[in-house]
Amino acid sequence: MFGPAAAGPFLTMAGTLYLVATPIGNLEDITLRALRLLGEVDLVAAEDTRRTSILLRHHGIKTRTTSLHAHNEDRKTPALVERLVDGDSIALVSDAGTPLVSDPGRGLVQAAQKAGVTVVPIPGASAPIAALVASGAPTTCFRFVGFPPRKLGERRTWCESLVAASDTTVFFEAPHRLETTLRLLSETIPDRQIAVCREITKLHEELVIGPISAIVDQLSRARGEYTCVVWPADQALAVPPVRPTAEELAAEVVAVAEVRGSRRLALKDLAQKYGLSRRELYSIVESTK
Repeated sequence: MFGPAAAGPFLTMAGTLYLVATPIGNLEDITLRALRLLGEVDLVAAEDTRRTSILLRHHGIKTRTTSLHAHNEDRKTPALVERLVDGDSIALVSDAGTPLVSDPGRGLVQAAQKAGVTVVPIPGASAPIAALVASGAPTTCFRFVGFPPRKLGERRTWCESLVAASDTTVFFEAPHRLETTLRLLSETIPDRQIAVCREITKLHEELVIGPISAIVDQLSRARGEYTCVVWPADQALAVPPVRPTAEELAAEVVAVAEVRGSRRLALKDLAQKYGLSRRELYSIVESTK
């Protein structure tokens, strides 16, 4: 059976936890069902009560709010679950878009489910989906990976992992890290198509599509919120060719370097061809000396 068990004569039926998607920019991008529930629940748990209050006031909703964000979720979850078990209904919202998608709330959802509380998603705006469908990238198979790692070395490895990705990749990036991430991607997959979406549904909405190597030099000063969509690798790259021996790789590096005029470019080309990072390829080639 779904949801909590039927209540006995002296028990209170548990409330419901609603995961309510809110606009990602334009305040009109919210469903009628979401507005009704935000007005009917006993409490709105918001990532930022100041931002949520703007939405609620815009639609004439007076439901009380409480904060639930990454820094207080562990502390506040038990009390919220207790209210749910006692019969209150709570709407969980993030700053924008669908709750839990690169936002807090997972701990509350899991605790509510464990307590037998019914959890109901209220679908609506989602920046990853909006960017994906606007980009024109393949949608048959795609993955959303949140934000790339913050540390430069880990971010470089993350970028290299996209060399042989056989599905479309959607990710968020902060404005102050966007240029670095795109330049790292340009080093590994310069000819891959990318869509850089800025401020989706907002006044300064912008969508730039093209090869990564070209896009990185087109960007003006990065401002706002970014969602990026990277096309999948060509089929030839999705399944890397059989890797030659170390000696064969070393000889191929020499041959390609003569054509490309640079050993560095030869290492980059062959690393992409065989689904390796440049560091891995360099180590293999050096081991033959």
